[in-house]
Amino acid sequence: MKKTVSFSKKASNIFFHILTDCNLKCAHCYINKKEHGQGKLPVETIKLWLSVFAKRNPKKKNLIFLGGEPTLHPDLSEAVKEAKRLNYESITVDTNGYLFFDILSKVTPEQVDYFSFSIDGSNTKLNDKIRGKGSYEKVIEGIKKAKAKGFKTSMIYTVSSYNIEDIKNMPDILKDIMPDKFFIQIIGIRGKPAASANNFQVNNSQWFCAIPNTAKKIAELGISVIYPKVYLKKEEPFECAGLLADNYFIFPNGRVYKCPLCEDFAINGLYFNKNNKLVKNGKINEDDLFNLSIPEGCVINKIVQSDNIEYNKDGKPLYKIACCMLKEEIS
Repeated sequence: MKKTVSFSKKASNIFFHILTDCNLKCAHCYINKKEHGQGKLPVETIKLWLSVFAKRNPKKKNLIFLGGEPTLHPDLSEAVKEAKRLNYESITVDTNGYLFFDILSKVTPEQVDYFSFSIDGSNTKLNDKIRGKGSYEKVIEGIKKAKAKGFKTSMIYTVSSYNIEDIKNMPDILKDIMPDKFFIQIIGIRGKPAASANNFQVNNSQWFCAIPNTAKKIAELGISVIYPKVYLKKEEPFECAGLLADNYFIFPNGRVYKCPLCEDFAINGLYFNKNNKLVKNGKINEDDLFNLSIPEGCVINKIVQSDNIEYNKDGKPLYKIACCMLKEEIS
């Protein structure tokens, strides 16, 4: 069954980057240390910030620990246990599969709902070209270890012009691995891609030739597939998660964004001050952009990565770009 996952304010989604360090150098990495901070957050600060969001809203709260590589943080297990104590509804750890500090032995399936593993190619050659030598072997080994210990698992494949044709091969790979969920993401032009002369972006025809059918084949294996809507038809309304949902992207330097496309710029809507209080940022910030309306759909997409928009001879867009947080799900 395929459905569009509508925005909801019934739950908060907290994407917590507890460090910016990583052992890999992925070509599409969105981390920008100049804008996001260097190194690791002290565990005491992680706990304080977790408590701020735990108290901020009594609704269901979903927490995703990110990096860099979050398992490089020696106190990740302590942060997980604190989040559980604070009644976060679900806890996910995004990882490249190296699973440092023996993290699988320091937390339990009752404490971590999902370990989510990043893979960007169906074979060693392509994946390692994008992510780094040895990373394909490690991610396959890592997910098998997590499954053997009883953890639920998911995999994340970030689609770009480098690998969009390859994703068609993933159903055959997933037959043997069988994660509980498979996420398809589309490249965001921020961090390394924004600084690169290469064009990582995927156009409308590439997307529709590869993604919906591949997602269907993966779902037929019994794996839930979630992928971004990306392209809207002219008659479909544009909706912004910044207005309609409750998503927060936290970085070690204290910046808190509501839209991930803004993360290369100091226009975060919120930030943690020196006293670890969550406060509003001054004008102009991302909140000022969310209400703007243009024929292309997402204003921020138009500003930072407009190469995915096509126009007719009269200069009118052929379609609208959806909010990057709008998802399709096939179960």
